[in-house]
Amino acid sequence: MRRRLITSTLAVVLVVIAVFGVSLVIVETRTIGASAQESVDTEAVRLVSIVDSRLVGGEPVNPDILARQSGARRYAVIDISGRPPIEIGSRPEGSVIRGEARGGRGQRRVTVTVEESRSTVTREVGRTLLIIGGVALLAVVAAILLAVRQANRLGSPLTDLAETAERLGSGDPRPRHRRYGVPELDRVADVLDASAERIARMLTAERRLAADASHQLRTPLTALSMRLEEISDTGDLDTVREEAHAALTQVERLTDVVERLLTNSRDPRTGSAIAFDLDEVVKQQIEEWRPAYRSAGRALVASGKTGIRAVGTPGAVAQVLAALIENSLMHGGGTVALRTRVTGNQVVVEVADEGQGVPPDLGARIFERTISGRNSTGIGLAVARDLAEADGGRLELLQQQPAVFALFLSREAGQGRDTAAPAPREPAPTVR
Repeated sequence: MRRRLITSTLAVVLVVIAVFGVSLVIVETRTIGASAQESVDTEAVRLVSIVDSRLVGGEPVNPDILARQSGARRYAVIDISGRPPIEIGSRPEGSVIRGEARGGRGQRRVTVTVEESRSTVTREVGRTLLIIGGVALLAVVAAILLAVRQANRLGSPLTDLAETAERLGSGDPRPRHRRYGVPELDRVADVLDASAERIARMLTAERRLAADASHQLRTPLTALSMRLEEISDTGDLDTVREEAHAALTQVERLTDVVERLLTNSRDPRTGSAIAFDLDEVVKQQIEEWRPAYRSAGRALVASGKTGIRAVGTPGAVAQVLAALIENSLMHGGGTVALRTRVTGNQVVVEVADEGQGVPPDLGARIFERTISGRNSTGIGLAVARDLAEADGGRLELLQQQPAVFALFLSREAGQGRDTAAPAPREPAPTVR
């Protein structure tokens, strides 16, 4: 592209120089020739005038006097009637420019012929051509420099934009935010940067979905595997039926988790909130996690107000509670208590343990992704918060030491205002 721009610009300049240069040479050559002829004619007329005036005054007419008085620089021949011709200067050789003038009175007729070598005109034309050629050469050099500069100005941005497009195609969606001062190229750069940002958001969403799915499906799959092992190890038909029913329930939960993750990946604000019995969700989580706590030598208990109907998605609420219970199992200590209470038009489910709590430097960032006090993924609490907010609720850290997490949900309308005092907790909660 650079070569084409330089070649095309140079071609245009050469055409312009050729057209105007040839015309200028022709005009200047004619002008110089006409000027030389006029100068010779003028000198002939002047000599005629001088000779005529000296003849009238009776003064002598000879070559020395005429050369001195007229200042003639060219060869001249003065023809006076009845006298021999008078010559001034040296006769030029080769082609000449000749000028002639006539004068005199009566019998004394005067004819003056002035000649000048045509080589003088040729030298003047040569000097003019040299000047025109120099100007043309300067114009060509300036055109080449301008073409190179313009080619670099247009070629470098196009190369840069091609590299940006190649980077996008190879999976590097970082925008470059470079502009070039050319509106058309800047428009292309804007489109590429906007595309890079969209691709980056899409890749981030895909990676987040993969991480959330792997984290959220791990626990239900483990529980389902335990149920199937129980079925394979027992010969009691009633036990098989009971475990099979629990396994089917677990499969339904897995399906709900997958659908919920896909829904949130498309639009986190999309929810399917309904009124449901909160006791059933809490009971189901207690039954599911109690074997794991029993294996760890710890207890998982439930307390607080019963018979509460909350508004939300049962599967999402179960996933939030599962994340909190798992977090207490991995990072907490002692007995883990699930306490339900009502405050105003909200239902609160608190998950508290007796461990060392959340480190002070992590309290305000505990719900951020990749933030973890130990060697864990740091995804569980972030996903739990997103699920709670998608249902119109919120997840908060009420107390850091020992840790107390609280899930706030809307209460079903028409249940009446609860007048019972809320469960005691620390007075200065840390709220994200």
